[in-house]
Amino acid sequence: MLEKRNTSKRPKQPVDPFGFTKSLKPLNVFNLCLLSEPEEGSHSTLYSLITMLTSTNLLSRIIKKKRHKKPKTKTRNKRQETKEDPIEQDELEEDTGGFNLKTSAPSNTYGVQPLGNLYFNRGSINSRNTGLGNLQILTDELVLDILGFLDGTQLGVLATVSKSFYVFTNHEPLWRNLVLDKLNGEFLFNGSWKSTYIAGIYPLFDVNGCSSLKVRDFYSDYLFQSWLCASLEMKPEWLERDNIVRKKGISVEEFVMNFEEPNKPVLLERCIDNWAALQKWDKDYLVSVCGDVKFAAGPVEMRLQEYFRYSDQVREERPLYLFDPKFAEKVPVLGSEYEVPLYFREDLFSVLGNERPDYRWVIIGPAGSGSSFHIDPNSTSAWNAVIKGSKKWILFPPDVVPPGVYPSPDGAEVACPVSIMEWFMNFYGATRNLKRRPIECICKAGEVIFVPNGWWHLVINLEESIAITQNYVSRYFCFVFNYL
Repeated sequence: MLEKRNTSKRPKQPVDPFGFTKSLKPLNVFNLCLLSEPEEGSHSTLYSLITMLTSTNLLSRIIKKKRHKKPKTKTRNKRQETKEDPIEQDELEEDTGGFNLKTSAPSNTYGVQPLGNLYFNRGSINSRNTGLGNLQILTDELVLDILGFLDGTQLGVLATVSKSFYVFTNHEPLWRNLVLDKLNGEFLFNGSWKSTYIAGIYPLFDVNGCSSLKVRDFYSDYLFQSWLCASLEMKPEWLERDNIVRKKGISVEEFVMNFEEPNKPVLLERCIDNWAALQKWDKDYLVSVCGDVKFAAGPVEMRLQEYFRYSDQVREERPLYLFDPKFAEKVPVLGSEYEVPLYFREDLFSVLGNERPDYRWVIIGPAGSGSSFHIDPNSTSAWNAVIKGSKKWILFPPDVVPPGVYPSPDGAEVACPVSIMEWFMNFYGATRNLKRRPIECICKAGEVIFVPNGWWHLVINLEESIAITQNYVSRYFCFVFNYL
């Protein structure tokens, strides 16, 4: 419930030392809800907050964090600036430089435009800079990193300072992090992460029908590309190449001789036709069987009913991916409705018994979800069987690093574009000029792909998809004994 607002007299507003010109007070109902703290001294609190944001100590903490922090996934993401042709925002749906928007794509809620448009609008001043004042020298990414230290109420306060702060503080990933951190999987997605946060923290507040403000003359490649990557359809030329070897009904001996031993990918057809999962595993069945059991989805655990509510609504650059290694232990009936395909039943890792690392996962995600380029750990190979939906795969051999991917010397970290769609936009075209082109395919329901050990691979769901994957080691990869 909202706290009663304090009506005592506000102290005199101090002189603005930070250069916030052309200030806008976009105090919509969302921000009114977030401003539920006692209001006395709120302006001095606001300026203390801004002082804190501009302090050398905090900036040095951010910079130190960016230099030294290792993400849990051991992957360091790096945003590439968009190279889209400058276009008018009003023309976006008609001309996106050869890209098509999804029919369900949300509008660019706050009116953010690519930076190139600024140079075609004579007389325009970038409200991004005027609204940030002296903080305009910071990159967009650094501004968002700083804002990531704030809670929901502080973001709501800061949103009332200027047009620029209004746009930055409404950046959806900030609210996504707050939801995942504060609500810990106990949330019902409500169309956006900000409204989900407010509904979770203030359940009596009605967030339906709340609208956002359109900001004129705000130009940012970083923020625009985040929206663009969430809104684009896969281009037809990204899906055309299908050069993987496909096999149906081959013997185990043939598989070992032609693919496993020489370490080559292959797509296997009709080898899981006997799985009960192929017939049963739809949303309704999984929800009914799994009930209140929670599954790992990113940094939180969620019930399938809540996850499907999220996946049906979400339109974001990097959707949460349900990726659970204990699904068969949590719901034994799921483990009984599939079996390891004949080709992969020899697995030396099984000798580890209960000490064995995670090796099998159920994978569920909406269109656009997936995994960016990586190599599977512990020198394992993998198989991935699609039960519902379809997936686009791109694979590079161990000695060819994909364009736009920069592994550290020890391989512990990988720098790559923020999202899978961003990699396609900026780097897929470069694969045409490589002497050794990647192996590509679309794996559909009922098909299984074999991913040999050491191969770089990227996968993106072309539609809502359900799959099972398992890592294993056969006798033909003797170097695994160094691990054992």
